[in-house]
Amino acid sequence: MPSRGGPQLIPRPPEWRPGRSAPWSQLEAAARRIGLDDVDRVMRGRGPGAPSPVEALGVRASAVLVPLYQDGEGLHVVLTRRSWHLRSHRGEVSFPGGGQEGDETLEETALREAHEETSLPVSQVEILGELDHLTTVSSRSFIVPFVGVLADRPELVPDPGEVDEILHVSLEELLSDEVFREEWWGPAEIARPLYFFELHGDTIWGATAAILRQFLSLATGSDPGSGTEIDPARHAPSSWRRGR
Repeated sequence: MPSRGGPQLIPRPPEWRPGRSAPWSQLEAAARRIGLDDVDRVMRGRGPGAPSPVEALGVRASAVLVPLYQDGEGLHVVLTRRSWHLRSHRGEVSFPGGGQEGDETLEETALREAHEETSLPVSQVEILGELDHLTTVSSRSFIVPFVGVLADRPELVPDPGEVDEILHVSLEELLSDEVFREEWWGPAEIARPLYFFELHGDTIWGATAAILRQFLSLATGSDPGSGTEIDPARHAPSSWRRGR
């Protein structure tokens, strides 16, 4: 089995420090066993996700789908590894998603992009709700994550122009103590948290890891922290949020 961590390039700055343990680190193994009923209860009781500060500035809107299914080995999430020939975010592990088009809703954006990237039929997805909105530092757009459930393990085909591989990752693995880590990047006065999930052969980090961290925290009944720990725009000075 490959060692934990992957070939993804992590642009760690000169100033950084290790962070805290996972929000669920104090839970016993039984409390980390999440089923679809747990997810359904948590997501349907949440309401809309908290908006990002940049949304009022008219920046581009994007959406991703967090697809979940349960089989005999427990609950799994579907992720993609982006193609290595892409100009940006090459080789990164992410949820299927992309930019909003025309007059479609952001939920429709997430479902369309998931179909385009993985051939997932829209009719097979039941949307349970939103997670908090967050901002990508590199693109200054905001992302709305939609959690959706599937009846069983889907038969998916990656779009070769965008997707290198489709990953089926168990929540049991994501909740393991050796998988999650946190780092704080930048000088102390403006440092912001970055999250990482070290899989066998891949590293999930950035916005995808932040979405996963909030989702897993909510699903296990752990405290995901304040909004500043979910969206980097809440840490940034106002000049950065204006794009200057």
